[in-house]
Amino acid sequence: MSLPLPEAFVKRVGEQLGPELPSFLQAMESPSIRGLRMNPLRPGAERPFRDAERPIPWCEGAWELEKESPAGITIAHEAGRFYLQEPGAMIPAAVLDVRPGEKVLDLCAAPGGKSTQMGGAMRGEGLLVCNEPVPKRAAVLSRNIERIGIANAVVTCAWPEQLADRWPEGFDAVMVDAPCSGEGMFRREPESRAEWSPERALGCVPRQRQILEAAAGLVRPGGRMVYATCTFHPAENEEQVRGFLKRHPEFVLEGFRLPGIDGSGGMFTCWPHRARGEGQFAALLRKRGDGEAKLPSGRNGFRLNREMEKTWRAAGWGLPDPDACLGATLVHAPMIPDLTGIRVLRLGLHLAEIRGNHLFPDHASAMAAGAETMPPLNLDDGEALRFLAGEAMDGTAEGWVRMVWKEWTLGWGKGSGGQIKNHYPKGLRNGRLIP
Repeated sequence: MSLPLPEAFVKRVGEQLGPELPSFLQAMESPSIRGLRMNPLRPGAERPFRDAERPIPWCEGAWELEKESPAGITIAHEAGRFYLQEPGAMIPAAVLDVRPGEKVLDLCAAPGGKSTQMGGAMRGEGLLVCNEPVPKRAAVLSRNIERIGIANAVVTCAWPEQLADRWPEGFDAVMVDAPCSGEGMFRREPESRAEWSPERALGCVPRQRQILEAAAGLVRPGGRMVYATCTFHPAENEEQVRGFLKRHPEFVLEGFRLPGIDGSGGMFTCWPHRARGEGQFAALLRKRGDGEAKLPSGRNGFRLNREMEKTWRAAGWGLPDPDACLGATLVHAPMIPDLTGIRVLRLGLHLAEIRGNHLFPDHASAMAAGAETMPPLNLDDGEALRFLAGEAMDGTAEGWVRMVWKEWTLGWGKGSGGQIKNHYPKGLRNGRLIP
């Protein structure tokens, strides 16, 4: 590594680890571990990507990735076949263990690793609210939700306190992946070592406390919450949790175990010399009592009008029927919470946009399950690369078609007069991909 670990950091970690410090320091100077999760919402999820090396024990369908793998610039990545994520970062969502049909909130969700992991586990059933307060990061989050094909998610851009006021006791499970000092990224991102200081690390603690205070009110009685960071700092981890429990006796730590993970005390830190992953902390907290999630409905603000319904019926595409709208976009969203005063970037499955008297299918409707009713156009490697770069191509198909590579839909094209016009979103087009 080009940058040494900060001396104050090494001294403090030595106090935490004692005789294990040399092993930790050696691990921190070794290459970081790359990983990916196969997307269970895509065909062939049981088949690992070609550059997978070994399974990650604590996350089903996850694999360590070859160090030099170009997985992130492949057609398969753009098709949403997998999500790139280092192994340690997969632990918190595995600990929260969400289930189909639940109401789940990811409170600080960008860029979307934990949200997409939980969305896959929910199999399209229930409601997943993915929130990110920073608008640019929220946009990245929304794109990742779309690429993975999660149709039961709402993406919001709001401060945690806003959501706590709007949705008291609204969720069965809440993920709090709090902003932190990022010590766990020192191996993966060596440049972050130069930005670290003891004062900066401790400066994260008050905001983490505020977020936890908001999260506490969002969990239903009997529900659960995971507090997670990517740091080793006890003030941000164990001490933060103990302080929360003193302020909130209605919560208790709940032990957990996963393959390779012993969280029997309710808290676990992924140390790189003990587990094959970057630094990650997770604590599982259960709210005492028993009760249902009291998430208020808010469908009235998103109702379709008759002209929208008429335009949709005339298209006859066979996609899931819209039951709401977000501006001019028709959406399929059976479960909509009260979103009054909250900025919404994504609402369920975006089906199509109405432009004047014309209907244009949304990219999300191609990426989610259900688009199989639309006619496919099968592409070879070269054609798929040209499509993802934004090129039109020759073809005899007429009307809207799914552009399919192998068994995965890439997006929409529209055939007319011997040519297939490219409708892959301009912001996603990339001419540097490989098969």
